[in-house]
Amino acid sequence: MSDVNVKVNGIPVSVPAGTTVLDAAAAVGIEIPTLCYMKEINAIGACRICVAEIKGRAGLVASCVYPVAEGMEILTNSETVAKARRTTLELILSNHRTDCLTCARNQNCELQRLSADMGVEDIRFKSDNLQPEIEASTPHLVRDNSKCILCRRCVAVCRVNQGVSVIGPNDRGFATHIGSPYERDLAETGCVSCGQCVAVCPTGALTDNDETGRVWEAIKDPKKHVVVGTAPSVRVTLGECFGNPPGLNVEGKMVTALRRIGFDRVFDVDVSADLTIMEEGTEFLHRVENGGVLPLITSCSPGWIRFCEQFYPEFIPNLSSCKSPQQMFGAMMKTYYAEKSGVAPEDIFVVCIMPCTAKKFENRRDFQSAVEGLADVDVSLTTRELARMINRAGLKFNSLPDEEFDPAFGVSTGAGLIFGATGGVMEAALRTVSEIVTGREAKSLEFHDVRGVKGIKEASYNLDGKTVNVAVCSGLANARALLESVKSGEKKYDFIEIMGCPGGCVNGGGQPIQPQSVRNSTDLRAVRAAALYGTDKEMPLRKSHENPLIKELYATYLEKPGSHKAHKLLHTKYKARAKYAV
Repeated sequence: MSDVNVKVNGIPVSVPAGTTVLDAAAAVGIEIPTLCYMKEINAIGACRICVAEIKGRAGLVASCVYPVAEGMEILTNSETVAKARRTTLELILSNHRTDCLTCARNQNCELQRLSADMGVEDIRFKSDNLQPEIEASTPHLVRDNSKCILCRRCVAVCRVNQGVSVIGPNDRGFATHIGSPYERDLAETGCVSCGQCVAVCPTGALTDNDETGRVWEAIKDPKKHVVVGTAPSVRVTLGECFGNPPGLNVEGKMVTALRRIGFDRVFDVDVSADLTIMEEGTEFLHRVENGGVLPLITSCSPGWIRFCEQFYPEFIPNLSSCKSPQQMFGAMMKTYYAEKSGVAPEDIFVVCIMPCTAKKFENRRDFQSAVEGLADVDVSLTTRELARMINRAGLKFNSLPDEEFDPAFGVSTGAGLIFGATGGVMEAALRTVSEIVTGREAKSLEFHDVRGVKGIKEASYNLDGKTVNVAVCSGLANARALLESVKSGEKKYDFIEIMGCPGGCVNGGGQPIQPQSVRNSTDLRAVRAAALYGTDKEMPLRKSHENPLIKELYATYLEKPGSHKAHKLLHTKYKARAKYAV
């Protein structure tokens, strides 16, 4: 493709033919504001905030979709452009409920930032009749269409990345709004609770179903012994909520913050990830040796599990019966830990800090619980909710000293840590399964073929003379494509890892909100995952089966991987769910 020469605000630049005005401006360090644009996902030119002026051409163009041409002279900050953007922004604000001080997105709202950048100090076309339009039918999010600006980002990620398409624009003209088919509540659709829509919403129209209140109540209750466990990826994302760059590992400060908030014990869910590998690896070997249903498909991601139960119930027999690491953590807290600490299971309140909004749904599904009548996990908080608790507690996060997890459930391995990245579960399993099968220590613990943010990855490994074909997939649209290839017979695998969110848990729907300008220029999935792999490489323990806590659990409590007791506490069943016509 040949290059074309253009000028942006008088600055000459050569860019490939077909480049948009938006990208040409970025090439010379000029950021054109956007609201609806999402790189490679949503280029629709709908919001008109990104307009630019082309010398010699009448009217303004939407820079996110307008291609450059040889000799083009572009103006991104002329008086005409500034006036048009400001007027458009004022019109958007005229139909937006502006209770900014009490909004969950206050100080982290793209509309608020644009208003400040463009000098909007008063709303000329203010509407005093806007009332909240709350829809809170699901356990994971709250939707308020009075704050929706019709950017359609949520629609795009639901359709393009997740292939679920349960939301879209309803009605026409001034009555247009984002909703589900036939105006159903979200709980009555095929929504899988992944929360990707929340992560990309530029305003407070989509927010977490905040459960921090329940946690504060439990902490204040003298009868409750409140334990908390943190997921692998949270330690490399939480810092973003406090102004740190993506990928910074803040594990030590996170542990300190949790203790100062008031949790009785602070544990690491990475231990449960190691436990998952022991159970899932044993299940895989059992199926291979005894002619069980293959491919075995991982069950760590509740968004993927719900997707499978609704849209591909024929693959339910392929699912690993293992609970997710979160649920295994809760099960161990209310059985093994309860016995060891002498606290009654009903008095233990288990909180998990997760990168995932689907974990909130997972807590409410009909799991086979470890203790009859008690949920394995009482509350799942997103990374964002934890940040809110830290702020409410008045903690200066970046100034906190580094502390370590409590020892009872605090020793983990690099294998457990990399669960947070797509391919991490597969690599952790291969580290253990390869050594069990061959009886020899692996020469290398890096399985690079299953790493990276590519939507679908394939690899084949020779394990003591047997070829094992594996696939790794993230994002549910990719999962659909992968499953269809397996159904048709085009592909044949022995083991498949599927994560509901593109890039895995590091890009979960509960992770810190980053403005789209950052998402368009930085691959957050890759940066956050690199931090996990970097930490893994420096850890003294990198294989799940070498974790001393895991050895102790099996020696003193669970008997052995795949035992009857392990199945009772750590495994579950799945069932087909209603497939809504959407």
